[in-house]
Amino acid sequence: MPRLSLVVPVYKVQGYLAECLDSVLGQDFTDFEVIAVDDCSPDGSGAILDQYAKRDPRVRVIHLTKNVGLGRARNAGMEKAEGDYLLFLDSDDTLSAGALRAISERLDATGDPEILVYDYARTYWDGRVRPNQLADLLHRSGPEVFPLSERPQLLDLLQIVWNKAYRRDFVARLGLTFPPGYYEDAPWTFCSLISAERIAVLDRVCVLYRQRREGGNILKTRSRKHFDVFDQYRRVFDYLDARPELARWRVPLFRKMVDHYLTVLERPDRLPQEARAEFFHRAAADYRARLPEGFQRPGGGRGHKYGMMERDAYTAMAGATTAVKLRQTVKTRTRTVINRSKRSAMGVFYQSQLRLPLDENLALFSAYWSRSVSCNPAAIDAELARLAPHMRRVWVLRPEAAARAPKGVEVVRVGSKEYWSALARAKYLVNNVNFADNVVKREGQVHLQTHHGTPIKTMGLDQRKYPASTDMDFDKLLERCDRWDYSISSNRFSTAVWERVYPCSYVSLETGYPRNDILVNAGRDEVRRARTALGLADGAKAFLYMPTHREYQPGFTPSLDLARFAEELGPDATVMVRGHYFYGSSPHVAELRRSGRIVDVSDHPRVEELYLAADALITDYSSAMFDYAVLDRPIIVFAPDWDIYSAVRGTYFNLLEEPPGAVATSQAELIKLLAADEYDDADAAERRAAFRRRFCEFDDGRAAERVVRRVFLGESTQLPIVPFAERTHAPTPAQALELVERA
Repeated sequence: MPRLSLVVPVYKVQGYLAECLDSVLGQDFTDFEVIAVDDCSPDGSGAILDQYAKRDPRVRVIHLTKNVGLGRARNAGMEKAEGDYLLFLDSDDTLSAGALRAISERLDATGDPEILVYDYARTYWDGRVRPNQLADLLHRSGPEVFPLSERPQLLDLLQIVWNKAYRRDFVARLGLTFPPGYYEDAPWTFCSLISAERIAVLDRVCVLYRQRREGGNILKTRSRKHFDVFDQYRRVFDYLDARPELARWRVPLFRKMVDHYLTVLERPDRLPQEARAEFFHRAAADYRARLPEGFQRPGGGRGHKYGMMERDAYTAMAGATTAVKLRQTVKTRTRTVINRSKRSAMGVFYQSQLRLPLDENLALFSAYWSRSVSCNPAAIDAELARLAPHMRRVWVLRPEAAARAPKGVEVVRVGSKEYWSALARAKYLVNNVNFADNVVKREGQVHLQTHHGTPIKTMGLDQRKYPASTDMDFDKLLERCDRWDYSISSNRFSTAVWERVYPCSYVSLETGYPRNDILVNAGRDEVRRARTALGLADGAKAFLYMPTHREYQPGFTPSLDLARFAEELGPDATVMVRGHYFYGSSPHVAELRRSGRIVDVSDHPRVEELYLAADALITDYSSAMFDYAVLDRPIIVFAPDWDIYSAVRGTYFNLLEEPPGAVATSQAELIKLLAADEYDDADAAERRAAFRRRFCEFDDGRAAERVVRRVFLGESTQLPIVPFAERTHAPTPAQALELVERA
């Protein structure tokens, strides 16, 4: 029997769940169990739980077959709990370091009280931590263990269940369970506190309460569901009615009820306007029905509001909240002024275009800061032409890139009138990065963020932990991301990262990457054309070398001695070198091109064609490995500076321990691998297979179609993902040549 049972209900938290579980499993106190309840979560949360349970026997997972809500999910977890004490943790929150040891030691020191109350702090996306404003109530003074009557002010703490440890036999004796609804913590918290004879406190922050920027708190959702609060207080007073010995708590709980009702009324983000009067009348009825004999209203403005509720004077109450509404109006007007000033800076022409109707049949595309027609946006563009030929498709390009646009592509140049008009009027805006800060998101516009890789290096808000890697303004970053309506993902790993590091209110589309469709669907002819265009001879080995950008290097200096590398590979091999798009042309590579053994493909417009042409990929930390893995061809990780890169930029997993194939940390090791064909042996293939299943999860060749049908055609039912065992991929160069020779 463990000392502590932690019940963790889980629903749509895949971006935060790993951090939550890591904070528990990484505690220095180990005598606990985690009962994680998957409340039929529609995202990847259930799979994440199963992965943790497989790795750590302390984690037990319950998968519910239908969504039952937070309270009943907790009940399902409690039924399986075996520990002396029950603790509850919401799955987007975390435990502080050493929290469980501190809780256990305090329980021991106070002789196993029925309830232990501990502290928490609010944490914010920008790194701010705000302590509990009522933390003084947890200071130790007087007896170590006490009933609530000796410290009734504990009722003033936030009505939450996850800042307490409950002795399991105490919960069973009272028959406590969580009711359904929005405010399920209220009856549990009040009924347990007033019933306990032995309470202790721990003046230590044990829980870090995440304040989700994208609005993950359901209590901040405007709807009629807030009427649920009436049922919860009915349960509280039914509990009191059944226990005359607890009658002394009727007055304090009446005050808590009225304060709670007033809070719901005063918060502009809770009730729809048309429901406010009905809510007030319901609250007034409860007030009069439960008014304790001899009750004294509080003084001041709060007492005045009590009086209006007692008289059911909604009109007077509405007038009293005018000041709150006025403050909200001032805030709205301030935002409007700021937005107008931004628009004035964009120019009179853009302002005029913003006043015109949206063009419902116009889609505007951009990729890599308008450098090319490529990547996921290009694949979506092509599929849109097939499925919705009536749509006008326009690309934003820099002036120097416009001349290189493929034939037939309609182009607007960055900064031109046509550019500003398209930005203002296009119904659909598609990009694999963000549009500029001064672009206004209009009501009715649809922003589709396609991304351009699977993250091994830290991204978004996670980069704050690695200041040497960026000088990014994170407030501005999130303002840009606030424009997203959809975010594309090729695997659950990426989805969880994007949702955490870009905490905005978009919808994640787990479709696969459209640019990778060709890697599944291409046949021998496409592979042969790709090699012919690059001048690669039949039978010659072609290695594609794609190193990534390093923030600590000012230019493209390959880690490989390319001249020596080409020499050691021998005359039957060609090295294609593709520098990161952040770099310009490399004089070093240009010099080596003259030998004919090094092919500089840095400016090649379609990296997917390079993948098709290559027999194997050599890379370090580039996201190219995730795309190339779709082809199921050899991948060699050349990581001579892993320690430096992972320390400066930060990574999401240890590539040397979980690689997609063979690993070399020096040029000598790399040559040895290639010379002995160790890069394509059974061990490398096994690693690649595991890597593909994890990171090529949705790349089945129909990603672009899924995106177009959902975003542009409005279809709600997604095409099913082809099972891994049934998927195909493009033939290797050798297989393509064999198919030609057979024909």
